[in-house]
Amino acid sequence: MAIEDSPESRLRYGEELRSRREAAGLTQEELSARAIMSRTHIAHIEAGRRRPNLEDAQRLDDALQAGGVLVRFLPSHGEGRTLPEHFAEALELERQATVIREYAPKLVPGMLQTKAYASEVLQSGFPPKADKERDALLVTRLGRASLLENFKTPVTWYLLDEAVLRRPVGGPGVMCEQLCHIAELGDRHRIRVHVLPFSVGPHALLEGFVSLMWFKDLPPVAYLEALKTGRVLENPAVVRECQAVYDHALGDALSHRKSLALIRSIAEDYEHAQQP
Repeated sequence: MAIEDSPESRLRYGEELRSRREAAGLTQEELSARAIMSRTHIAHIEAGRRRPNLEDAQRLDDALQAGGVLVRFLPSHGEGRTLPEHFAEALELERQATVIREYAPKLVPGMLQTKAYASEVLQSGFPPKADKERDALLVTRLGRASLLENFKTPVTWYLLDEAVLRRPVGGPGVMCEQLCHIAELGDRHRIRVHVLPFSVGPHALLEGFVSLMWFKDLPPVAYLEALKTGRVLENPAVVRECQAVYDHALGDALSHRKSLALIRSIAEDYEHAQQP
């Protein structure tokens, strides 16, 4: 039976890892070298502050010759049946973050998606998903928006390629509602939005989606995502490089005020497109 992920199960897992590391006569630094993981990450796992992903658990198990224990007893996410492992890990970090800065190249970021927009995105996937699985994914995606109900945290910045606004997901009605939703969040200063217009041409983040997250008691991370894959990066030097690339692209973007004006203008175009 799978062990559900919770603060208690993570703490027990961390205690088991620490016990096996100490029994092997290894320091956290020595285990990090064997498992090819950062010492900081191992420290957070042992303290129950972070859940390792499946790949991390396998490397730790191999390094400690634990016979699969650290894999079999890895706490599983409640959404594990529908969410890929890499995204489940990013979703957990998103819930803990105090600051989130994202760049979206093609689609509206999940936390900002309306129900109609999210439904269209999930229905367009391949291979097609069964109704039950799609509904579960929709609930998870819409649930992410609850983080914005707290006015102060997480502090959220969104850097959107103009393609996000122009791609007609679901048709004019869906897009009008979606863009008005983003503009409304921006108007009341719950989020900060910057648009990278087509006129900029190539820019530093052209290669794909990135989410940067900061935490109260943990070092910052970067989450990169591509087709069917994603990865949480924790190496401080790599994370700083991702932050620098984000800042470089942000310098090419429109201001918050001008971005909201562009979003409203495109929303009006979609609204007019609905009229006969």
